[in-house]
Amino acid sequence: MLGEAGPRVRRNLCGDLPRRATAEAVGTALLLAAVVGSGIMGSRLAGGRVAVALVANTVATGAALFALILALSPISGAHFNPAVTLAAAWQGGLPWRETPTYLGAQVIGAFAGVATANTMFSEPVFSASRQARQGGAQLFSEFIATFGLLAVICALLLAALALPTQAATPTEQARLIQLTNDARAAQGLAPVLGNS
Repeated sequence: MLGEAGPRVRRNLCGDLPRRATAEAVGTALLLAAVVGSGIMGSRLAGGRVAVALVANTVATGAALFALILALSPISGAHFNPAVTLAAAWQGGLPWRETPTYLGAQVIGAFAGVATANTMFSEPVFSASRQARQGGAQLFSEFIATFGLLAVICALLLAALALPTQAATPTEQARLIQLTNDARAAQGLAPVLGNS
């Protein structure tokens, strides 16, 4: 049922595939720079208090993700993560033939973002982790984190569609309302704005 909304969303993405892939690479790079950079800064400023460092990292990451989704979702869909891209392709929101390009852009963006953050804090550009993370608990936590990321991105995209915009023409406002109501209908929810 959600797959039915995909083609309508896809038609509203701006630009051709190279422009959208560039937006994915830049967005992924900025997100990873925020995640890694806030982690480094948080651990340096927290004075050994891990909880403070985690809160600082979480708040900075959430704010960066929110801003990047609002800024880049009209261009590329703001996936920034292979799991999100694969979910979008599976639901029909991204053609499968474009999926490898998105995935490649995300990988390149991730490396660029990590390198940028490490360079800003005078760390080695790339280094292997010194902490072994393995086992069922690690796998489960990665699943929960990915599920949470998907939920946040979907919620923010729906919220962005529902934001009133004074710069939009009445036709554009009607289209935003229709997209929001279509997305809500696909989830089995009642329309909240305008007439469907």
